[in-house]
Amino acid sequence: MRNQLGWMLAGSLWAAPFAIAQHDLQRDAVRHIARGEFDQAAARLASGKKPDSGPAETLFVEMLGLLARDEIEGATAKAREALAQGLPPGRLAAGPRELLRKLPPLAEAEAIDLVHGPMLGSLTTDSVSVWVRTREAAEVGVAAGPILATAKTGPETDFTAVLELEGLEPNTAYDGQVSINGEPVEGAVVTFRTPPTASAPKPFTVAFGGGAGFIPEWERMWDTILARKPMAFLTLGDNVYIDDPEHPLTHHYCYSRRQSRPEWRRLTSATAVYSIWDDHDFGMNDCIPGPEIETPAWKREVWNIFRQNWANPGYGGGTDQPGCWYDFHLGDVHFIMIDGRYYRDLKGGSMLGPVQKAWLKKTLTESKGTFKVIASNVPFTPNIKKGSRDPWDGYPEERAEIFSWIPEHDLDGVFLIAADRHRTDLRTIDNPGSYPLYEFQSSKLTNKHTHPVVQTEGLLWGYNKTCSFGLMHFDTTLDDPQVRFELVDIDGKVHEDHTLRLSELKAD
Repeated sequence: MRNQLGWMLAGSLWAAPFAIAQHDLQRDAVRHIARGEFDQAAARLASGKKPDSGPAETLFVEMLGLLARDEIEGATAKAREALAQGLPPGRLAAGPRELLRKLPPLAEAEAIDLVHGPMLGSLTTDSVSVWVRTREAAEVGVAAGPILATAKTGPETDFTAVLELEGLEPNTAYDGQVSINGEPVEGAVVTFRTPPTASAPKPFTVAFGGGAGFIPEWERMWDTILARKPMAFLTLGDNVYIDDPEHPLTHHYCYSRRQSRPEWRRLTSATAVYSIWDDHDFGMNDCIPGPEIETPAWKREVWNIFRQNWANPGYGGGTDQPGCWYDFHLGDVHFIMIDGRYYRDLKGGSMLGPVQKAWLKKTLTESKGTFKVIASNVPFTPNIKKGSRDPWDGYPEERAEIFSWIPEHDLDGVFLIAADRHRTDLRTIDNPGSYPLYEFQSSKLTNKHTHPVVQTEGLLWGYNKTCSFGLMHFDTTLDDPQVRFELVDIDGKVHEDHTLRLSELKAD
């Protein structure tokens, strides 16, 4: 058995380059290193300001700065010191590889073949995707009983691969074993249950949230979510807080340190993960990059890196129309994930762009889901962020166009989930000619920064005392199908709940 790791923007708005309300010292320093600003990086690390991800992380970032200047001997000494301070050895085999490949081989890192993963995604009644990252180019396999999937990793995909296990049975529990070059990897196991078919539904649970800044003491959130045994976890943006679209090095650093966390790996090896992005993953704070595919020039590279780090069912319209929108079903519940950043155009009055908006309308119209869940990176609720055009308030005509589509096409069972605001709320929105739209919002998974609960018409409850997430318990076997919303904090305590029945979401 092999050993495994124990676990810019063109546009109308441009944020101050180093706003630190959420970001830790180490992430900020990496942004300086990516620009060759080594004195500024050192000053940021020495500032003593919070949040601070700890001495091992500081040593790792100092090592990156030395590697960037080709001071290899000093960098190697920092790496060894970081290991002594508790840095997981896999971090030295992970990323950003632009710099880490300069580091001489260290036995601790060389002993690790599976650097990140396995992470589940794209779960259907008869298949599942399994994402992995390896230390070097390899053939990777995952076996669940007699079913085997294989793929190859290499530098062109940042040593990642997505393996597709197909031919599974609905509503069935599986264990899968990961192998590298034909040898099983110790501890690299996925555990999951396929969803029921739409014609034979069963109750199931889905967790969601956003706002996952890197605060080590709060990484235990992933274990809290795992303890609730959701079938899926939806992460709706601000997933790793990059804020540096022009420098892939910062993206690789932010993704790699989250993916190296043992808590994250435990959750994602047992729960299918679905992601969309928001401003801090895609560009900069409140960014409005415009409607063009290739302008600003960094858009496509940001999209490519995003794809390398998730196992989603789709990514917008693919290479011809990049984005992160897609849809999927769990039983007879239809989830519709939208991209509110890539084509955001304030001047043109569109958050989605014409291609995605047409897709959204068509997807809603053709949906057979008992519940139809529209997942947005930012809230639809009016006046949710006073004076800001960053939520859907900045695009009121397009919001009204989407909302009016519901009564115009007699669509039952539609409700909304969203992220961005650093708290967890449940709100209702009047929709003339139809039923009120419920919006369940949550975006304080691991963030330090907190937003006050804003009083808006339709507020049912809001919570911002500590980190939290949203939980949705679906039961469509009832005569009146229902979803129960729960507001759960980082310690697993339920603070609020609300049961929403399909009879309340009837278009007639």
